[in-house]
Amino acid sequence: MSLVVEDTGDGFPIVLLHGLGGTSNTWQPLMRALGNMRAIRPDMPGSGRSALGSQRLSIAVMVEAVTQWLTDRGIETFHLVGHSMGTIVCQHIAARFPDRVKGLILYGALTEPPQAAREGLLLRATHARKEGLAGIADQIVQNTLAPSTHRENPAAVAFVRESVLRQTGDGYAANCEALSLAEAADWRKITASTLLVTGESDPVAPVSMGRLLSEKISGAKLEILPGCGHWTPLEKPEQSAVLLRGFLAEHPQ
Repeated sequence: MSLVVEDTGDGFPIVLLHGLGGTSNTWQPLMRALGNMRAIRPDMPGSGRSALGSQRLSIAVMVEAVTQWLTDRGIETFHLVGHSMGTIVCQHIAARFPDRVKGLILYGALTEPPQAAREGLLLRATHARKEGLAGIADQIVQNTLAPSTHRENPAAVAFVRESVLRQTGDGYAANCEALSLAEAADWRKITASTLLVTGESDPVAPVSMGRLLSEKISGAKLEILPGCGHWTPLEKPEQSAVLLRGFLAEHPQ
């Protein structure tokens, strides 16, 4: 499966995987924190500029697409940074390839969707194909961003809405369906140093989920950002960048 990937900088690779409705630009607010480090930012299959392809999309397909792209370019070891659905992909990569993943930084980390969320994702997929993304984008903006973000950071609100609106109906729907079938990774197999960053007001990946992951992933640390919803890198870019930079300084490779 072909991916459109932004690959910039030098040094030890940092692979950044966005979530549902996101693109490589989800990470743009954190790029200054990376300096000249090598940042690899794919648009995941069916998202942004990456085509959906003919293969049915799943978390396993996403794992294969990312790891094969890295292998084809001789990149054997790397750090992984994920947001939302991208954190599930990151966890599966880290569990499957523990020798390759050296560090794991997860913003708004998910375990797996509860049953109600799975059903909601399938309904959203149907809506995206039949009616487009305008109503979905407005709902996501209303329900997943913190109240303080709406008051104080209207640019982030606009960015999230535009990010969702720029998806194709079929691509977004396929990603919804893939997420609806997602299963938790085998956390026992994750050996990478791990940092979890969760918004205090995140309704999608609540603090309780972050605490569960911090207990299940050996040695994981949890940071909770006040006044933050689910779109952590966009709602709290400065705090997110500080945590990312600090983690990379402690774990250069």
